[in-house]
Amino acid sequence: MQKSNKSIAGYHLLMILSAVDNEFSPEEGLKIQEYLAEEFPFRMNLDNELDVIASLQQEEWKDHFEFHARCFLDDSEESERAHFIEFAKSLIKADDEVSENEHRFYSLLKNLWKS
Repeated sequence: MQKSNKSIAGYHLLMILSAVDNEFSPEEGLKIQEYLAEEFPFRMNLDNELDVIASLQQEEWKDHFEFHARCFLDDSEESERAHFIEFAKSLIKADDEVSENEHRFYSLLKNLWKS
């Protein structure tokens, strides 16, 4: 898999976090739109990235998530990771319910980044 930059890696992380509970709520969609507006002030075509994410089988999510967490880690400063962790928390709480899988992946991210 080709290394991603911080913004693309963050997109992959958030998309997987929003999918691990097998529901994609409108509130989660709004949070991801908020991330995209922050990270990509100019219109960017993420269709290829979405195709990659959509083609993953559930059993592949963890490895893909860990890979992109490492890409983000390599490309970011501690303050950016802290901000992203808080944003990820707001994403998994957006639908007022945090599933076991959402919590597991969120905890995995924090552990990988030693946050």
